[in-house]
Amino acid sequence: MPETRPPAKSEATLAALMEKMENEPVASFFKFKVLELSPGYSKISLKLKPDYLNFNGVVFGSIYMAAADYAFSLAINSLSLPSVASQFNIYLLAAAEPGEEIIAEGRVLRSGRRIGITEMTVTDHGGKILAKATGTTVPFNKG
Repeated sequence: MPETRPPAKSEATLAALMEKMENEPVASFFKFKVLELSPGYSKISLKLKPDYLNFNGVVFGSIYMAAADYAFSLAINSLSLPSVASQFNIYLLAAAEPGEEIIAEGRVLRSGRRIGITEMTVTDHGGKILAKATGTTVPFNKG
């Protein structure tokens, strides 16, 4: 279970994060949809476009990483805003096709004073795991 803050602070942090999300240029570029957001958890979706194919005819791994990274940033920043990534690791396990919608979920494992740890899973709509990732963050608002 993630280490969390008192509910009032989490609610204020979540409200501040939702305000910041409205002007997030990378999320706008990819047209990420936020499906769920709560303290320590996020779920987003992304529709894959033919433009995302590489020269081998498969979706670039960086597209899965971008979806996982956005879910990562929402999950950890819902508890500790602002937090920035210091490490990101991803395993690409399967591919999806253009036109499919992928889902990325972020779950905070630890949100501490010096470090945050989050795990992300990217799946297709049927639940097939496409990628697994972990990320580490450094919070900036700790006193």
